[in-house]
Amino acid sequence: MKRKNIPCIAVLLLAGLTSSCKWQNQKSGELLSDVERTANKIENAQKAIDYLVNDKDLSDDRNNSSSNRENFQVESDGESNSSSSTKYANYLPARLTDRPEQILCRYAYTVSYNQELKIPNWVAWHLTKAHTNGPYKRKGIAFTADEEVEGTVVTTYDYARSGYDRGHMCPSGDNKWSKRAQEECFLMSNMCPQVHGLNSGDWNEIEGQCRAWAKKYGDVYIVSGPILIGKNHKMIGKAKVTVPEAFFKVVLCLVGRPKAIGFVYRNIEGNRPKKSYVNSVDQIERITKIDFFASLPDKLENQIEQEANLEDW
Repeated sequence: MKRKNIPCIAVLLLAGLTSSCKWQNQKSGELLSDVERTANKIENAQKAIDYLVNDKDLSDDRNNSSSNRENFQVESDGESNSSSSTKYANYLPARLTDRPEQILCRYAYTVSYNQELKIPNWVAWHLTKAHTNGPYKRKGIAFTADEEVEGTVVTTYDYARSGYDRGHMCPSGDNKWSKRAQEECFLMSNMCPQVHGLNSGDWNEIEGQCRAWAKKYGDVYIVSGPILIGKNHKMIGKAKVTVPEAFFKVVLCLVGRPKAIGFVYRNIEGNRPKKSYVNSVDQIERITKIDFFASLPDKLENQIEQEANLEDW
C-alpha cells in the first residue's frame, strides 16, 4: 500500500548524520577506540544518508522516475552475500512523517527509532540461508545502551524488576553469522518490553519459522516492531520506556512466486498455533500506519500484501 511522503530534508539528513554504530569488545570489556568509532560513525551516517536521498518518493519528485531507491548492501564477515536479492534496503519501509523517527543503520539490520517512546517503530533486515547459522552465539554478550540514539538513552536497568523481558525485534538467532552483527543486535534500541511468556514462547517460535523459510527459499525480508493501541500506555524504568500492547512481524519472499505474510501477537502469554496470528500485510499496515514494501511495483505490492495464507509458505 503506497503513501506519498515528502519529508523535511534537513531534519531527515540530521537524523542520518547522527546514525552510527558503536559496539563493545566483549573480550576486553572496553569500547572500541575513538578512531574506530569515528570511522564507523562516518560509514553508517553515509548509509543513513543514502537511505534518505535515494528514496523512491524523492527520486520520483526530482526525476518523475519509477526507479527503485539504491542503497547499501549488507554482507557477512569476509563473504559476499550471493543471494538473488542483495540490496535489502530497497525493501525497507517508507519513511514515517507522523511520529519521531531516527534511522540507525546497523551491520545486519536497520532501525527506525522513536525517541519519544524509547522503542523502535520498526526493525528490518534481510535474512539469508547463510545467515541462519554460524559460530557466534549469544552466550556472554551483554545488553548494551545505544549511545547513538537522540534524547534519553535506555539502559538495561530500565527493564530491571519491571516484569518485562528485553525482547529482541531482530533476534540473536538471525545473527550467529557475524560477531559484530551478534553484538549489535543486543543494543537496547533493538529491544521492546515483552511479556516473558511471549518472548520465550510464540514470538520465539515465529523467529525460528522465519529462519526455516530463509533456509527453504534462500532469503527473506523481515520487518518487526511494536503495535500501540490507544493513547495511554504503560511505561517502565527511569527512561519511561513504552510497553507495547502487541507486536507485528511481516515477511517478504521474492524467490519463485513472490509472496508476503504478516503476524500480530498481543503482548501476553499464550501458546497458540501460528495460523491464529496470521494477518495480511495490508491489515498490519492499517494497524501500524507503516508502508512496508513501498518500493515494489504497485501491481505486485497490492497483490502480495492482500495475502494471508500460511499454507502458501
